[in-house]
Amino acid sequence: MSTLERVHLVGIGGAGMSGIARILLARGGQVSGTDAKDSRTVLALRAQGALVAIGHDAKNLDQLDGGPTAVVVSTAIREDNPELVEARERGVTVLRRAEALAALMLDHRVACVAGTHGKTSTTSMLTVALQHCRVDPSFAIGGDLNESGANAHQGTGGVFVAEADESDGSFLYFSPSVAVVTNVEADHLDHHGTVEAYVAVFDSFLERIEPDGVLVVCVDDPGAAALAERAGKLGIRVRPYGRTASGKGSARLIDFRPHGGGGLATVELDTGAAVDTVEVEVAVPGEHMAGNALAALLAGLELGADREGLLEGLAAFGGVRRRFEFKGREAGVRVYDDYAHHPTEVAAQLTAARPVAGEGKLVVVFQPHLYSRTRTFATEFGAALGLADEVVVLDVYGAREDPEPGVTGALVTEAVPLAPEKVHYEPSFDRVPALVSSLVADGDLVVTMGAGDVTMLGPEIVSELGQRA
Repeated sequence: MSTLERVHLVGIGGAGMSGIARILLARGGQVSGTDAKDSRTVLALRAQGALVAIGHDAKNLDQLDGGPTAVVVSTAIREDNPELVEARERGVTVLRRAEALAALMLDHRVACVAGTHGKTSTTSMLTVALQHCRVDPSFAIGGDLNESGANAHQGTGGVFVAEADESDGSFLYFSPSVAVVTNVEADHLDHHGTVEAYVAVFDSFLERIEPDGVLVVCVDDPGAAALAERAGKLGIRVRPYGRTASGKGSARLIDFRPHGGGGLATVELDTGAAVDTVEVEVAVPGEHMAGNALAALLAGLELGADREGLLEGLAAFGGVRRRFEFKGREAGVRVYDDYAHHPTEVAAQLTAARPVAGEGKLVVVFQPHLYSRTRTFATEFGAALGLADEVVVLDVYGAREDPEPGVTGALVTEAVPLAPEKVHYEPSFDRVPALVSSLVADGDLVVTMGAGDVTMLGPEIVSELGQRA
């Protein structure tokens, strides 16, 4: 921990980096950092005692007296970042975000949630369920819990729950006793290069599980089911969940039905000694969310938590920011925001949104994320968006990537299998609220969707609808 005595975080306002900052501050560490712009996260960190500068400059390493003992960077930070260059010139220890997080996990029993989709929701469900069992886990999540408004916490329970990111292989720094894998489906090929390489990194993750540890895995997903089979051959104890799950330690989903604003799942739990039927209530919509709840339930049981307490916690789980998050209602139109940015995620969330929309029209405003992902999955994105009644596609949010000639939101628009008048390509961000307002009527439901700044449009659409009303 001495290396983390005085820490400077480059990109401190990001979901992962801000979580590390919060835990360091709670442990009494000195924290400085920089970000490209002010945000509510940056303001909150300043209130907790972090010194945060806006803009990147080598002199920002001198915010703390004596300078930093470590500089933490994410993979989004480029090698020519002036603070990273300065840290290396000074000989200051440079850590990747996952390395710093792994150091914070020492002396804890660790549960890591990995997978192509559902990591944030599952990690959040497990955290809230454990809190209802009075475990008080430390946690680091890629989104803010609706209950606490935070993405990280320094707990007292001796348990650390973390979202484990496979996108750059950084989850290989962790050594969990409980590993959860929700699914394994091709993504992040800009880093891994091939589907085979992406799958292989999950095999490497298996090797990081502690000798007496367990893999909790969704066997409804072909990639995850194959991983479970390989884990069994390695002698790793496996607890499968899903509609096709069976055997000792499994949680088999027998039935799922919408219930209120969420759902109710009937589940068979095979303890080895007996098979119990339990009802798992989730307050967020969609069978995929019920699956995430099963993963959280099994992981919580492995961590020694009480089953009834876990079920109460799952029923009370209020969701995560940007996961089908309600933004407002005007003129009889409900507006939600969601982080889905992979075709499978888009399809799952639109399927979940359909019963919420009821007899109203389902309208999605989608922003493709990354040029490489758009190029690779344009056809699949189009098919997924076709589950809506009306589609508005924005231009690509490039994030860490440079533009690619010919790769725009139009590629996705052309692949949507709806009538042409139901599909709209609108590259001008400012025109979207008025466009959406013109498409909807009383009873309709709008979802803004994507991993970029599309999240800003929800309140603007609500405001536009209010002016129209």
